[in-house]
Amino acid sequence: MILLEIRVHDNDVEKAIKLLKRLIQKEGVLGELKKRRYYEKPSVKLRRKQREARKRKAKTSRGPRR
Repeated sequence: MILLEIRVHDNDVEKAIKLLKRLIQKEGVLGELKKRRYYEKPSVKLRRKQREARKRKAKTSRGPRR
């Protein structure tokens, strides 16, 4: 488990919230929460993981963008 800690400086709550949202997005917390909301059958999970792997591979094989 990863602990996230955000400190508020000079009562700048808006900046702290923005930073928290960015960290949550980077860690993938919301995506994980959505995945765990409902049970996913092992066969469906395998197909999803394979689809994501194909997507990642296609993205990396395109090469650097200009």
